Amino acid sequence: MRLGAQPRVLITTTPKPTRLLKTSIADPKTHVTRGRTADNVANLAPTFVPSIMARYEGSFCKKCGGHLMTNHPPLGLVDVFAATLPALKFSPGVHVNYAETVLPMRDGVPKLRSFPKAFGGSGEMVSE
Repeated sequence: MRLGAQPRVLITTTPKPTRLLKTSIADPKTHVTRGRTADNVANLAPTFVPSIMARYEGSFCKKCGGHLMTNHPPLGLVDVFAATLPALKFSPGVHVNYAETVLPMRDGVPKLRSFPKAFGGSGEMVSE
């Protein structure tokens, strides 16, 4: 943190949407800058760039850099955001990580506090 008359903090990360992060982003005094790894190549170690690009290649839109999917190798799963597949008739079977929700879904679909037990979560259900 920079101290003085105008204290400042710089945070660089690929963040989990925690309550602290959401609160910080919502603060009108917070300035958020977003970018793709490719936009920051000049500031990254040359040995890091090929490995990180290979690891996440294809998970972001080549045109706008938007997040398309998340790979979960330990679970053998890939999350693909339904909005990226306009022809898909999507109907959720369960909501996960509902304890951290910012948009309550009153849709009658089961809601888990974290993940199912089989995926390393608590398996605990929460109410709408």
